[in-house]
Amino acid sequence: MMREWLGQYKYRGNERYAPILGLMLEKAYQMLKVQHEDVVYQNTFIRPRSAFPFRRSPSIVSWKADLLVPVPVSEPRLIERGFNQAERLAAELSWRTGIPLLPLLVRTHHTDKQSFKGRAERLTNMKHAFGPNSSISEDYFNWLMGITAFHDTNYPRPVRIIIVDDIYTTGSTIRACAESVRQMTEACGFRSDIYSLTWARS
Repeated sequence: MMREWLGQYKYRGNERYAPILGLMLEKAYQMLKVQHEDVVYQNTFIRPRSAFPFRRSPSIVSWKADLLVPVPVSEPRLIERGFNQAERLAAELSWRTGIPLLPLLVRTHHTDKQSFKGRAERLTNMKHAFGPNSSISEDYFNWLMGITAFHDTNYPRPVRIIIVDDIYTTGSTIRACAESVRQMTEACGFRSDIYSLTWARS
């Protein structure tokens, strides 16, 4: 059934599937979120008559991604399908979670469909396939500067970025996108922790 849904959505341009696929992607995000919740212990005062005036109780520190970045498609693929399926899924996830979305990447060259290639060929095919979206670089820098947690003087934490795509096969596309995003973030003077979310895995 999932293969049929993906075919209807991705190859036949049936965008009515986007909301349900987005809902399923949100469930995957919640699972990712739970995996990264840190349990910390803090002292909680108990009434003086207790033999142990302090106890340690677990407190959940909420984890949340900072930014969603969709995998871009080439111009020929965009014309062929009429839309970028990863961008639509990322938009659905952004709407459901409140996480901002920025199209940080562009395709630097068109590649043949990955589904017809072996692992080694896919890895080679994806090298240098993505680059920074120069039209949004300034917006990205300004956004980074506006988040105080990224440049806290005591402990500036990395930017948590999720690469969003429709399907995960060998991971070559995700890795290529992640490397481009990492370089783009470093060029702005910030560190990044990069994750990925896909609706399906083949």
